[in-house]
Amino acid sequence: MASSHEDDDSSNTHSSPKKVYQDPDDGRQRFLLELEFIQCLANPTYIHYLAQNRYFEDEAFIGYLKYLQYWQRPEYIKYIMYPHCLYFLELLQNASFRNAMAHPANKELTHRQQFYFWKNYRNNRLKHILPRPLPETTAPPPSNAVPPPPTTTIAAASSGGPVAVPPVLSPMQYGVPSGPPLKSDPRSGIDRRKRK
Repeated sequence: MASSHEDDDSSNTHSSPKKVYQDPDDGRQRFLLELEFIQCLANPTYIHYLAQNRYFEDEAFIGYLKYLQYWQRPEYIKYIMYPHCLYFLELLQNASFRNAMAHPANKELTHRQQFYFWKNYRNNRLKHILPRPLPETTAPPPSNAVPPPPTTTIAAASSGGPVAVPPVLSPMQYGVPSGPPLKSDPRSGIDRRKRK
């Protein structure tokens, strides 16, 4: 009888389902760690550090970088504060980029390009957002004449007559000065004192 009881125990262990690991916090800690790591990829110096310490030679690490591409989906992208990290994650899928980032000159070039992107981003966007004037078929007015601002009329509630209201400018239009560019040469000012 003892042997049949042992057989029953061994059959129960093979037929019972294996326990699956469950995160105690439902994956919150893993989510935060992956979010922090992927945002570190927005820093070219950190990518250079990874390349110098040969992380990019480890196939498991390359697989982890491929796995992290799920952060490009809309349900995850909303948590990212540094969008350049997704661009660099995409570039890190390429072996030649990973090898190039081991060299300090490439790190500096990448950092400089990132800086220029940030520096000129607003102006480049304004060029595409602001409406461009339509080409005129008639002769343009003299350059010193200032056209009056267009007004719109709305019906006044108390008087019953239309009231002229000046147009409200978009906040984007305040960044672009109209007219001739300002001179930044200090010698062109009124103060003409001799310099030592």
